[in-house]
Amino acid sequence: MRFFLFEKLTLYRQKSFYIEIQTLFTLILQTYMADNQNKPISYSRTVITELMLPTHPNIDGKMLGDVLLNLMNKAAFTCATRHANNFCVTVSVDDVEFTQPIEVGDFVSFKASVNYVGNSSMIIGVRIEAESLKTGVIKHTGSGYFTMVAKDEYGRPTQAPGVVLENEDDIRRFLAAMIRKEAKLLSKVQMSDKIKKINVFEDIKKLKKERCEIGFEW
Repeated sequence: MRFFLFEKLTLYRQKSFYIEIQTLFTLILQTYMADNQNKPISYSRTVITELMLPTHPNIDGKMLGDVLLNLMNKAAFTCATRHANNFCVTVSVDDVEFTQPIEVGDFVSFKASVNYVGNSSMIIGVRIEAESLKTGVIKHTGSGYFTMVAKDEYGRPTQAPGVVLENEDDIRRFLAAMIRKEAKLLSKVQMSDKIKKINVFEDIKKLKKERCEIGFEW
């Protein structure tokens, strides 16, 4: 009996020790992941699936763009916040395209992943896929890119972890995001310069072929 109790106590201590070690390991892992170390893309990859209800469509029975955009932003926010381990905010939305209509009753998945990380900013790519409830056919219906910024507890921008690129697609997306980021900055500068150079008296002739008219005496 004593041996049995001793054996049980020893086993309990071993299990207790194992649990303590496991808990300690978990805490170390969480600390490591939260300490701005590089994280695998797969760590924060997010999929949100919604059933498109009759309350969502426009007058012809197709899904409203603002509903889809809101769900895309939700997926991007979840992905960025998980990666940064901090609250994130949306700074800009670029190249959003709805390539095919989505019907009421479709299951729609919003697939978000980190495409690029700067300092506090991240570019999150979101892909939309719709699955027909009737046929089971899955189609790509849209995509977009969301720039998110990580914030600390005081609401200030804070450094986000880098990423571990796990496959060729991750590398391609990261490089594409770099090109997109550079092109956006260049386009913004060029556009700003062109706007500053507008001369209404000289440039008004450019409106002749446009679908507009001057509604006051010029």
